[in-house]
Amino acid sequence: MHGVFFVLLATSLTRYVQRHADDPRAPWVIALAVVLAVLYALDTALTTAGAPRGASPSRGPGSWPPAPRLVRLGAVVATWAVLVVGAPSLAWVAVPLFYAALRALPPVAAYLLVAFLTLLVVSAQLALAPRFSLDLVVGPVAVATLATAVFVHMRRQAARQRALIDDLIGTRRELAATERREGVLAERQRLSMEIHDTLAQGLSSQQMLLQAALRTWDTDLTKAREHVRTATTVTEHNLAEARRFVHDLAPADLARGGGLEAALRALAARESGAGLSVRVHIDDDGDGDGGDGGGGRTVPLPDRAQSALLRIAQGALANVREHSGATATALTLTRLDDQVVLDVADNGRGFDPAAVTDAPSGERGHGIRAMRARVRQLGGTLTIESTPGEGAVLTATVPVAPHTEETPR
Repeated sequence: MHGVFFVLLATSLTRYVQRHADDPRAPWVIALAVVLAVLYALDTALTTAGAPRGASPSRGPGSWPPAPRLVRLGAVVATWAVLVVGAPSLAWVAVPLFYAALRALPPVAAYLLVAFLTLLVVSAQLALAPRFSLDLVVGPVAVATLATAVFVHMRRQAARQRALIDDLIGTRRELAATERREGVLAERQRLSMEIHDTLAQGLSSQQMLLQAALRTWDTDLTKAREHVRTATTVTEHNLAEARRFVHDLAPADLARGGGLEAALRALAARESGAGLSVRVHIDDDGDGDGGDGGGGRTVPLPDRAQSALLRIAQGALANVREHSGATATALTLTRLDDQVVLDVADNGRGFDPAAVTDAPSGERGHGIRAMRARVRQLGGTLTIESTPGEGAVLTATVPVAPHTEETPR
């Protein structure tokens, strides 16, 4: 629209000079046209420079522009009005001025200014015509009406677009906030399971061992001291777990190296004693060297899967020690091409799995729920088989990426 203004001004002035070069008012008309061009360019430059970066220089509907902008717009309109009185052929420069008024002023004031400019254009056209013609009145009015309607439609479209963008930005912020909240809740759940499967269970074991030591202190000092030594070992392991929490929350047994098999053997050695024997059996299906300690052809387990299975084993052994009354427990890790299976079997008193699963609270119920959550996060399954009086078997199955044999070269 700025370009149209200068084109119309130049062509109209050229037409005037061609037809009225001998008119005494010609120098004044040319001077006023130059002044009008300078004022319009100055208003455009200052308005654009005063707008926020990346934003449109126009203001929202219903608001008045700053006083300097009003002064500049008034100077442009006044100069053009005086110029049209002396040179009616410059009347059509009003079309770009319609948009300048509509962009700068509130709707009512802009419509009134457009009507005033249209009236001057009609007057100029009638002054140039040798006789009255209706199209000299209807034409400028139609052009002004069309220009105003187009501008109003564009402004409404822009307002709807801004509202849509604001809604999208707000929705994105809400989604980001929701994702952050979900991430915090997931991390809290993970930490609660980590604490339950390590520190809480270790403290529970210490309590049981120390209580057993107190009961046998006066009657069997050797056995009491054995309980205290076992409690000391559990305490040392819990301390290592607490330090590992501060470092990176990885299981301390896995952090020592050797993979899941070595960590399960260390867990079994630590839990054995005081009336409970824990054995570990590794069944690696394969004949190569792709495992992490078993020598099989399966690919190494991801750290997340190793950590989850070790925590499940810890939780299962804690439940065995605290609730089953078992004297022997077997940990069996079976490595296949597409999954790994951990079985924890004991010869304890057994229980009803459905009743424990449906229990709203309780240490055993919480531990099993935590195990299920860990396996579910890995896309696996957790099953429990038990009958009162016949022990229990807990099975955790976790899928892993299938092993792909390399083609011999």
